[in-house]
Amino acid sequence: MAAPTSTADLSAALITTPVPIGHWLAILPVAHCITLGAVLLMLRAYPRLQAWLAIPGLAALALIDAALLAKVAAEGPLTMVMGRWLPPFGIAFTVDLFGALMAFTAALAALAGGIYALADIGESGRRYGFFPLLMLLMAGVTGAFLTGDVFNLYVWFEVLLISSFGLIILGSERQQIDGALKYAVLNLIATTLFLIGVGILYAAFGTLNMADIAAKAAELRGTAPLMTLASLFLLAFGMKAAAFPVNFWLPAAYHTPRITVSALFAGLLTKVGIYALIRVMVMLLPMERQELSLVIALAAAATIVVGALGALAENDIRRLFGYVVISGIGNMLAGVALGGLGGISGAVFYALHSMVLMTALYLAAGEIARRGGGFSLLALGGLYRQSGGFTALSLVLFLAACGLPPFSGFWPKVILVKASLDLGAWWLAASILVGGFLTTIAFGRLFLLAYWRPAAIALTPSGPRWRTGLPLAALTALVVGFGILPEQLLALSQSAAAGLADPQAYLHSVFPEGGAP
Repeated sequence: MAAPTSTADLSAALITTPVPIGHWLAILPVAHCITLGAVLLMLRAYPRLQAWLAIPGLAALALIDAALLAKVAAEGPLTMVMGRWLPPFGIAFTVDLFGALMAFTAALAALAGGIYALADIGESGRRYGFFPLLMLLMAGVTGAFLTGDVFNLYVWFEVLLISSFGLIILGSERQQIDGALKYAVLNLIATTLFLIGVGILYAAFGTLNMADIAAKAAELRGTAPLMTLASLFLLAFGMKAAAFPVNFWLPAAYHTPRITVSALFAGLLTKVGIYALIRVMVMLLPMERQELSLVIALAAAATIVVGALGALAENDIRRLFGYVVISGIGNMLAGVALGGLGGISGAVFYALHSMVLMTALYLAAGEIARRGGGFSLLALGGLYRQSGGFTALSLVLFLAACGLPPFSGFWPKVILVKASLDLGAWWLAASILVGGFLTTIAFGRLFLLAYWRPAAIALTPSGPRWRTGLPLAALTALVVGFGILPEQLLALSQSAAAGLADPQAYLHSVFPEGGAP
């Protein structure tokens, strides 16, 4: 919609009734992150105090997101508009079940990473701004999940991108600078493509409000360049998610920063790209997604297999896990390609599982290095003899990453394979199964070399530390819990997928008077 042209239009766009108190929950997580990040930045000279404020702050963020998720699950999508301007004129935060689930899971992963950082990030890293950057990163991630405006989505991408630049070079080592350069170049190209897409979108629709776009897409399909838009967004978000063939930057960058930073990046950043892809392609441009489904499916199959083969070939544990991230992105892309309730719910379930699992895997890599003296499989050994408990915990995570029962990675793969076979896409189902098989071999090799093989040198037993053991155990418990009792998460994922496929409740939340203007 074009900008208001008269005083009457301006008056009509203003909210004249008070905003319900519950709707403030839609913006509260982002406001909390930005405020706490600013406070921590002012306390740069007090690194110990920063930590004692940041961890309760991350716990509070998880509680806020839990309250938001509970409200959305009970009452449906809710909308909070900025500056008292009604959509589509003002910027809206519109939270549906998909966004609330992603925000809550991200908060849990960030809390685990923050606790682990108490042992992993020294005083120097804290002085250089680890905790303020972490809170600003969470502001960007959470804002992307909760916004109802496409340009605002771009803004939150920029916020998390700038914060991630600061985190990836924390320590200023040569290897980190090299990784940051590769990370920055590809992400800036993706962001530029995204911004170009936003410009074309506004020229075609006259609005950037997601609900307004979803309502108008059908009537503009014959005149607006929607296939061009869909292709641009697919490429931009595919680059951010590290999908084939633009995935090479991830294993070249994620192994360079501190292990806590790698864990947060692996758990959160690529999932923001997948979230944006699902939101735009499924809710805003569903017909274009259907037209591009074969292209997306081919990219998904290649991403799965390339990621699994890369993991099989690696000797550095951090790079190995980077390829596992890539393979998982392929599974989520497969859900986007398949569409329908099965495909989208499988992609949502897999995204939630991957956020928890990949954070846990990288934290486990940190423990492997602490106990074994490094990240190289060529030098590691004897971890089983050193700690049976840590070995059992690691094995759970490895099996979950392979998609084996009874852990959380099993169920989304079952959903995706079934959805593929139902549509006759046997080759896509085969790629998911082959990717899982190759990943199982890669993790079996890791386990045999790092845990089961005798150590080349005598290892000094390293006892558990609560700051590293607690977050790792908590995330592993989630992996086990959602594997053994998946019904609730399955139901939420299916409801989220249904809300994306039929966004009438989303539209009604933004335009309660009966539809988009």
